[in-house]
Amino acid sequence: MEYLTVRETAEKWNLSARMVQQLCIDGRIPGAQKFGKSWAIPAEAEKPQDPRIARKQRQQADSPLDYTNLMPLINTPFQPGKCLAAVETMTAGAQRDIALAEYHYFSGHSEEAAREAEPYLTSPDMGARLSACFIYAYANLPLGRIQRARFALNELNAALASRKDAPEMEAASAFAAAAGAVLLHLPLPEDLPEIQRFLPLLPPGVRSFALYVSAHYRYIQGDYAASAGTVEGALAMGAAQYPIPAIYLHLVAVMDYMGLRQTEQARAHLLSAWELARPDDLIEGLGEHHGLLGGMLEAEIKPNWPEDFKRIIDITYRFSAGWRRVHNPDTGHDVADDLTTTEFAVCMLASRDWSNPEIAEHLHISLATVKRHLSNAMRKLDVPQRHDLRKFMLQ
Repeated sequence: MEYLTVRETAEKWNLSARMVQQLCIDGRIPGAQKFGKSWAIPAEAEKPQDPRIARKQRQQADSPLDYTNLMPLINTPFQPGKCLAAVETMTAGAQRDIALAEYHYFSGHSEEAAREAEPYLTSPDMGARLSACFIYAYANLPLGRIQRARFALNELNAALASRKDAPEMEAASAFAAAAGAVLLHLPLPEDLPEIQRFLPLLPPGVRSFALYVSAHYRYIQGDYAASAGTVEGALAMGAAQYPIPAIYLHLVAVMDYMGLRQTEQARAHLLSAWELARPDDLIEGLGEHHGLLGGMLEAEIKPNWPEDFKRIIDITYRFSAGWRRVHNPDTGHDVADDLTTTEFAVCMLASRDWSNPEIAEHLHISLATVKRHLSNAMRKLDVPQRHDLRKFMLQ
C-alpha cells in the first residue's frame, strides 16, 4: 500500500498539517499508522468530512437549493465591458466573492481566482460550494497545483453522489460534475443523470453553460454536426445574452465547424466570441481551447491583435501543462506534449487530412514553414508517418 506524509496529505486535502495530524490522533483517518513521531496515511484515504457541515447538509437536504450563489457571474446577462461593474452590484458575501473568483478565472488570473474560491470549498451553501470547487479545480491547473485540482474535482463527484434526494441539488451537482469531467475530456461520472432530467432545473445562464458542456461532449464523441446544432439552438434561444456561456458556446462551434471543414462559419463564431471576450479581457476560454480551434487563433487573432494573442498563448501553455497532468494519467491517452502552439495547430489540421498548401493558406504562413513545423513535431513525438499524428491530437 502507498502512504503519504502528513504534509503531502495536507496539500492533497487543502488542510493545514496540524489539522491532518489531529485527524490521525482522533482516529478519523482509516489505516493511518504512527511510526515514531510521524504519521503515514494511506494514499487512497478520503478526506474526513467536518461533522458540523454534515449535520447542516442533512438539515438542508429537503430544502430547495438557492441558486443565488451557483456561478453567479455565468448566470448574469451583463453588457460587454461592464463585467466588473456587474460583480460590484451583487450582494456582499458569497455571491459577490464567487462572482469575483469567476471574473478572475475567466480573465486569466488563476492565483486570485483560487484564493477567492478557497474559503467556500466546504461551505454549507451548496451553490457556493459547488462553484468554489469548480473554480478552484480549474484555477489550480495552470498554477501546477495538481493535487489541489484533483481534490476539488473529487469533491464535485462526491457532491453528485450524495444529492439524489433533492432534485435542485442533484441538478446543480450534476452540472458541476459534468463540467469538471467534460472540459478535461475525462469519462463522465457513472451516476450522472440524463441531461434532459437536470437541465430544466438550472437557472438560465447556468443552463446555457450546461448546453456548452453538452455540445463539447458531443464534439469529443466526434458528432460535430449535432454539437454545432446544440450551439446554434442555445444561442437562438437566449444564451447569447449571457456573455460567459456565449463565449464558450461560440468556441465549441469553432471546433465543430473546423471539424466539418466549414472555415467561414468557424471564423464567424470565433470573431463573435472575441467580440464578447475582449471588452472585459475574458480571454481564458480562448487559451483553454487553443488546441481544438484548428489554427483559427493564428489565422484571425494573431495578425490583428498580436499583443492579445501573446497573452492568450501564455494562458494556453500554462493551462495545457496542468490539463495534461490530469488527463493523460487518468485516461491513458497521451495528448501531445512539448509542441509549440503553432506546431500543435499544424498537426491538428494535418491529422484531419488538410494538405500542406491548405494549412499554409489558412494560417497565413509559407509552405516551407508548414513543412518545418510538421517535421519538428513528428520528431518530438517520435512518429514516422503523418497519419500517426492523429493519436496525439485532441479531435
